[in-house]
Amino acid sequence: MAKSMYAYVREAWKQPDTSEVKDLLWERLQVWRRKGSVVRVERPTRIDRARSLGYKAKQGIIVVRVKIRRGGRRKPRYVRGRRTARMGMRRMTPAKSLQRMAEERASRRYPNMEALNSYWVGEDGRHKWFEVILVDGHHPAIQSDRNLSWLADPVHRGRAERGKTSAGVKGRGMRKRGSGTEKTRPSVRSHANRGK
Repeated sequence: MAKSMYAYVREAWKQPDTSEVKDLLWERLQVWRRKGSVVRVERPTRIDRARSLGYKAKQGIIVVRVKIRRGGRRKPRYVRGRRTARMGMRRMTPAKSLQRMAEERASRRYPNMEALNSYWVGEDGRHKWFEVILVDGHHPAIQSDRNLSWLADPVHRGRAERGKTSAGVKGRGMRKRGSGTEKTRPSVRSHANRGK
């Protein structure tokens, strides 16, 4: 059976360091570094990933590329007497992934839109880049779309901030294990009351 164009794109992005994506990224990152933190793009860089996450080339949907600085928290040095190991400077990492932060920054830049999902598009030693799919739930084209009209409901406001996107659900430990119904992380209250 003949493979689709999306299958070839997906295979190339699975191992970007060994495919032709490596040369593409080398050229693109030089341009992306000079651009701002949140930049609207005309079309997705990874069309296969965007389509699988709900992107459609229609009005009411945009794609935004977000640049996030890599690494943990940058804390000022503790100036009073402490051993270096006890200063609480190193290994201070945020509770959220960089991808979740990218989604939040994109939704903050476009307050009338909701973050549907996001995906990785590149990284260097200092930054990571993610593309975030944003949807305007009040646009007539979205309200008439049976797959995306649920975003018009006000109960879905602030999806990125509440950890309701795919990256947010993963970061909250809500992924299902195997085919069963058990979650990876039980709720905090049930875990606290387990010994009682």
